[in-house]
Amino acid sequence: MSEARESLKAFANFRVLNGDSDASERDHLIRNLAQLFSYVSDRCDDEQVAQYDEVLCQLADIVEVEARSHVANLLAPLERAPGSVVLRLANDVIEVAEPLLEFSTVLSDDDLIEIAEHQSEAHRVAIAGRRDLASRVGEAIVAFGQEPSVTRLLKNEQARLSRSAIEKIAVIAQQSEALAQMLRSRSDIDWPHLRAEVSAIGARALESLGLMAREDGRVTASRVQAVVYNRIKNQAGFSAQEWKLAWNQVKALADRRRFDLKALHRFTRFGYGHHTAAGLTMLLEVRPEIIVKWLAMQDYVAFTVAARAIGLDADLFQAVVTVLPWRDMPSRLDIENVRRRFEALSEEEASEIFELWRSHSFRRRISEEAVA
Repeated sequence: MSEARESLKAFANFRVLNGDSDASERDHLIRNLAQLFSYVSDRCDDEQVAQYDEVLCQLADIVEVEARSHVANLLAPLERAPGSVVLRLANDVIEVAEPLLEFSTVLSDDDLIEIAEHQSEAHRVAIAGRRDLASRVGEAIVAFGQEPSVTRLLKNEQARLSRSAIEKIAVIAQQSEALAQMLRSRSDIDWPHLRAEVSAIGARALESLGLMAREDGRVTASRVQAVVYNRIKNQAGFSAQEWKLAWNQVKALADRRRFDLKALHRFTRFGYGHHTAAGLTMLLEVRPEIIVKWLAMQDYVAFTVAARAIGLDADLFQAVVTVLPWRDMPSRLDIENVRRRFEALSEEEASEIFELWRSHSFRRRISEEAVA
């Protein structure tokens, strides 16, 4: 790693960063630097990633499309890549952006939604083909896209379609038999349950496409609540794959200096449990396995003390507890009890307890691992 650090330092001092070179020299430099990072990305610490990020961003502004495209292809498959340059290239012309929009897990849902809103239809088509596309991103494709991107979204069997997106697609599909047929072919949509949530306009559109039978009477509130509860229940539980994805995306936010309590609020607002857990890990400055252990042990006490120690307010704390990927989904009574304990604990007391944990349990574990 010291060799990589020295190489990067040398790159950063090159005269090309000041524009004192020809195009071929600049292109050669950015290609080599991106290639080097792709070799060592899994061994870079945050400071080293930030150094690569800074230099690659500077170079991206002074090289041609072909070189930027080459860099994008190198960065797209990496689980940990410099957040700023990835976002910069994902907003580039489609020849550059496409591999990142389709494959980069460093781009968050918020990044993709912003790109879908402000970039071209070609960008939306690329996003629509992503694996495990989140429902929020699908909604943005439908809201801002045209038939090509909506078509690719419907063809993407791994894309999650929200009630809102399905309604809007159904309205559009009344004028497009091709879209109507693709919507009918989606076997992952629970049409009977969907009726509990769709608006009158959406229901009429779906009925006209033969996707929903007419139903007399109003849907009861209890039925709507049951649908929502079952959806949340199905999303509960820790996933190692989701954790890795969330951790790298939160790291990328930190690369851009955009991770703060506002970001944590957004994670809870949209139910991003693993991102919330990753964000807390960074705020608490503890090792990820500690947070994972607390989740596996359903350790409400540890989270209560830790959250109070870093100054979360009661409302944000409750939202955090609600969305975290616990082993078992907390009941409403669990959440109420945890909030009461949180409010009864002072920030000063919590800080003392947490620092005691940090100085004994956390550090002792590190020492034991070093000896082993």
